[in-house]
Amino acid sequence: MATTNQEARLNVRLDSQLKKMIEEASAALGQTVSEFTVSTLVKEARQVIQETQFTQLSQRDRDTFLAALDATNTIPNDALKTAAKRYKEKTK
Repeated sequence: MATTNQEARLNVRLDSQLKKMIEEASAALGQTVSEFTVSTLVKEARQVIQETQFTQLSQRDRDTFLAALDATNTIPNDALKTAAKRYKEKTK
């Protein structure tokens, strides 16, 4: 794994059995412990971010949401108007 511009460091203390297991896994993939650790942490971090920052809708929920967006006969309530005003103020 080629890395450039390494400016940050992450220090971790762990049980010696865990370290041996990590060394074994990294060797099995032909990586250094550092390469294995970084690639595994980055992969897991991306997964966590994906799961926490994005909402996945079912097909039915997606269809309901899109139908609500397409509806022309709806009138926004006071809460929606307030939220839109707040958004506009923050994005100026």
